[in-house]
Amino acid sequence: MKLMPWKRGSAVSEDKSASIVVEGARKATGGRTRNRVLMTMAVFFSLYGAIGGRLVYLGLQDPESGGGPGSRVTASRPDIVDRNGEVLATDIKTASLFAEPRRIVDADEVIEKLSTVLPDIEVEQTYHKLKSGTGFVWLKRQLTPKQQNDIMQLGIPGIGFRTEKRRFYPGGATASHILGLTNIDNQGISGLEKYIDDQGLADLQASGLAVASDLQPVKLSVDIRVQHIVHDEVSRAMEKYHSIAAGAVVLNVKTGEVVAMASVPDYDPNNPYNAHEKDRLNRMSAGLYEMGSTIKSFTTAMALDSGKVTLESRFDATRPITIGRQTIRDFHGKGRVLTVPEVFIYSSNIGSAREADVVGIEGHREFLHRMGLLDRMKTELPEVAKPTEPKVWKKVHSITAAFGHGFSTTPMQTAVGAAALMNGGYLMNPTFLPRTAEEAIAGATKVVDDKTSADMRYLYLLNATAPGGSGKRATVPGYRVGGKTGTAEKVVNGRYSSTVRFNAFVAAFPMDDPQYIVLSVIDEPKPEKPGMPATAGMNAAPIVANIIRRSAPMLGVKPEFGQESKPLLVSY
Repeated sequence: MKLMPWKRGSAVSEDKSASIVVEGARKATGGRTRNRVLMTMAVFFSLYGAIGGRLVYLGLQDPESGGGPGSRVTASRPDIVDRNGEVLATDIKTASLFAEPRRIVDADEVIEKLSTVLPDIEVEQTYHKLKSGTGFVWLKRQLTPKQQNDIMQLGIPGIGFRTEKRRFYPGGATASHILGLTNIDNQGISGLEKYIDDQGLADLQASGLAVASDLQPVKLSVDIRVQHIVHDEVSRAMEKYHSIAAGAVVLNVKTGEVVAMASVPDYDPNNPYNAHEKDRLNRMSAGLYEMGSTIKSFTTAMALDSGKVTLESRFDATRPITIGRQTIRDFHGKGRVLTVPEVFIYSSNIGSAREADVVGIEGHREFLHRMGLLDRMKTELPEVAKPTEPKVWKKVHSITAAFGHGFSTTPMQTAVGAAALMNGGYLMNPTFLPRTAEEAIAGATKVVDDKTSADMRYLYLLNATAPGGSGKRATVPGYRVGGKTGTAEKVVNGRYSSTVRFNAFVAAFPMDDPQYIVLSVIDEPKPEKPGMPATAGMNAAPIVANIIRRSAPMLGVKPEFGQESKPLLVSY
């Protein structure tokens, strides 16, 4: 058929239109494919970008911030600081060595190489660990930087390091019995470290919320400057008098704050290999002793507070007292009637026994409980011993307790009781945390009246200044120091020994308005020189004097020269 010209043009147009449609469809399909590819690429780039960004973030993240890698296996602890903000305990980073037994080819070779750096490694135990086939085992915790570097140089496959935390104590042994210890997992196991855990830190650690940046420092009442002095003096005394132990405490009379406390032998908390040896216990709060004549402070205070005795009262000390098989004698007897001040400064056992007899057996026992000497002391320190006393008190028990025999208490409790005699009669639980005088009084118990406290301040000063007083070696020029000695015979093979002693001296200063109690103890001292006595006045009292001389300026107590000989006014 022959087409007409317009018909022929239409056919051509139809062919072209079809071609255009096909080409458009092809382009549309290609466009969609490219879009899908681009979208897929964008998704993968976004995914890998996010993963890469997270890896960079984790790589830069401080493990201490709580979002760190799995190498953070030990929990953080707060710093412990003294009353002036000086750091006493803090966390430091350390490396610990681990192995992946599944990757260990030759356990013997690994042990052989490690022993060149860690000679004390337990060979048999380590061998069993490396052959266990598990995914992870600890080999050595808390390495030194040198040990870590030396092990890295060995190039042993299948071992690695994890960053942990360990506790560091800048002062070493200086305050070890106060601060205590942590275990390998940085958990408190003794001292104030344990107390802090018991206040909620352990729960935070268990929940993973113990993040270093969120933990505020724990401030103590301790002054590390005074703590150093006390530690230094008791260490010197132990060596000088060849004793088996010594200790001392400085207590704020107005607040009950422990400013310093030391007991030697002690240990270095940074290397506590010997901390659990029995002779390294904290004797100030965990040691029980018959405190000897320091207890006469409480016997005299009890008699005065009863209202039946005054400073003018007299007691017959002309001859020993015999009760059953017990004979009570004076160490340096005067063989005459003594006034109450003479009973105190001459430390008369006979006079003290007669003071107790005025009050009676039950009244005596009640007073010692009232003063906190026979009950377990309440304070933050976990290491506190429970005093011992006779189950049933008879007259012989009251008589011997009058001069510090027959019951045992801690030196810290003796210092706390003495503080109550000096501060107007307020017994305060001792604290290692800051406390104001108002807070202390609010929680205190009134145990003796104001007049009794004033009388005891007078007797303390008299004992250090009067002829024949046993406290002369505790005096310090410029400070009015008063106190009481205690020379207690120790029990050896079931009998009191006249040559083995536990000595103590309890002092207060300045006596016009006592601010601090200082109590020292020294266990089984030897004479300083042949022929010299080893009594408390000769060794425990000088410890106190040295502590006061060195620490009083730091405690803010100003010296007043020329005041020592002036009588103390007794105000009621």
